[in-house]
Amino acid sequence: MTVIVVMGVSGSGKTTIGTALANALDVEYAEADTFHPKANIDKMTAGTPLTDTDRAPWLEAIAGWIREHEATGGVVTSSALKRRYRDVLRSGGDVWFAHLNGPRALLAERMKTRSGHFMPVSLLDSQLAALEPLQPDEPGAIFDITGTPEEITEAALTAFREHA
Repeated sequence: MTVIVVMGVSGSGKTTIGTALANALDVEYAEADTFHPKANIDKMTAGTPLTDTDRAPWLEAIAGWIREHEATGGVVTSSALKRRYRDVLRSGGDVWFAHLNGPRALLAERMKTRSGHFMPVSLLDSQLAALEPLQPDEPGAIFDITGTPEEITEAALTAFREHA
């Protein structure tokens, strides 16, 4: 079965939309942040962007989760900023990307107002600079985050079901 990877920069709503998609599809949900080694969390908390080397074990761990959910499907979040990162995730099995995209001002505002998250707003620009948007030859679709969570979830469900 297909695993949905909800992707986008910090503040795009990956957790909110990922949870809603998993609930609607009655599949397991996994939060990307739980796959990070402590060193990565410490680095981001300090305001230092991760390198490709830092991200490698994290991406492999998420790909492993995808592999483990081949039979049941599932929903997992991941910034999946670069195509080569998405290639690693695709190595885990059949995936479909829901790319959450929106204006920098909205992303920054969301990051400022959320509590209990380690990612500082100061890293948003480095994420936006690294972002390689989902390409037409990659399985998935891009969704505008200016709508309500319900609207975004419904649009993603519709697009996913059309893909399946």
